[in-house]
Amino acid sequence: MTTAHLGAAYPFICEGGLGADGALIGEDLLGGWFVYDPFELYARGILTNPNMVVLGQIGRGKSAFVKSYLWRQAAFGRRAWVIDPKGEYSSLASAWGTEPIRLRPGGPIRLNPLDTGPAEADCRRPDVTQTESGRRQTELLGSLAGACLGRPVTPRERAAVELALASAVSRSSQPPTLPAIISALLDPSAQAAAIIRTDRATLAEDGRDVALELRRLVEGDLRGMFDGPTTPGIDLDGSLVVLDLSALYRSAALGILMTCATAWLQAALARGDGHRRIVVIDEAWAILANLGVARWLQASWKLSRAYGVANVAVLHRLSDLGSVGAAGSEQVGLAQGLLSDSETRVIYGQSPGEAEASRQLLGLTTTEADLLSQLSRGVALWKVGRRSFLVRHRLGPSERALVDTDAAMAARPAVPPGPLSTGLR
Repeated sequence: MTTAHLGAAYPFICEGGLGADGALIGEDLLGGWFVYDPFELYARGILTNPNMVVLGQIGRGKSAFVKSYLWRQAAFGRRAWVIDPKGEYSSLASAWGTEPIRLRPGGPIRLNPLDTGPAEADCRRPDVTQTESGRRQTELLGSLAGACLGRPVTPRERAAVELALASAVSRSSQPPTLPAIISALLDPSAQAAAIIRTDRATLAEDGRDVALELRRLVEGDLRGMFDGPTTPGIDLDGSLVVLDLSALYRSAALGILMTCATAWLQAALARGDGHRRIVVIDEAWAILANLGVARWLQASWKLSRAYGVANVAVLHRLSDLGSVGAAGSEQVGLAQGLLSDSETRVIYGQSPGEAEASRQLLGLTTTEADLLSQLSRGVALWKVGRRSFLVRHRLGPSERALVDTDAAMAARPAVPPGPLSTGLR
């Protein structure tokens, strides 16, 4: 027989696929359709975690994939939260019938990154830093402080932060805010100083650098976003929530702002409303560039199963992970560790120079690594656990307006053309 009929006569020469439960992504170029759902695959034991990393050069189709993936998952009752540093998800939000939460200095919306879930009623205890919410808040404050200082916080600074948090909590029945933490750092109580056998002046000096750096989020050029209680009326119950940070995309503090926004979302996740969510962090390199923040993000990545969340980190290339710090540094190790905690890797076209890094970091074969520079627009190499797929993402006609990021450029198809029997194109 001819090779055209060989597959039908002996069909086991091709990958069997991931099953039919989940959202349609496109066509498996080795035959058939490709369907993917991290929650279903986790339940079946195919994945040990539901997290995903999406990589691809500009213009190769990764944004179109992420947006259509969220849109299609809504049909299965999945909800989505997006950290959008470039303002690219407005069309998707509009189609969903929602408005992005647009953050800008001096704007009308504030988010308190130290918000806690209602299950943390014991956060008023004297040992607040030992509760789940207190540990989360302390870790966040330490990460923000380290990112602002450009170095890890010292033991004295960390102790000052913990005591400031406990003091701020004791002074109010509401969740602590950054201004309250800064005030407690600059003017610690005698009781706080006595806990660590020191005096107020010494404790104030221990926390002064941290307070002055955090003050930028409250009084400086970044004021008006994270410097008070969360604005009432913000709806997190919709199927899509987009936090738009595009007003500060060029800011050197983008990673810090994305961290504050992500922390606020995670506090909401801790409430455990039973919904499965997909949390997208676009331009994730901005968060990974700071050591303390990278530590915090890795810890939050590990909580995905407890929260019922599938995290998605979007990057341009694997060298982004290596450029967040010096070779062999903890920053690079943490950034690369994010891959270990993301069992699904979707890799769109990469430059030839990325082949070796891709092979080492993603565990690709030499053939797979060499293939990355030859992938056409809309085609990606999927690594799902230990299995590999070559998938052409397909868009339906009604989806094109939702994913278009080339409005300012000449019109062109979002993916290679070719009508399919299902009506997708």
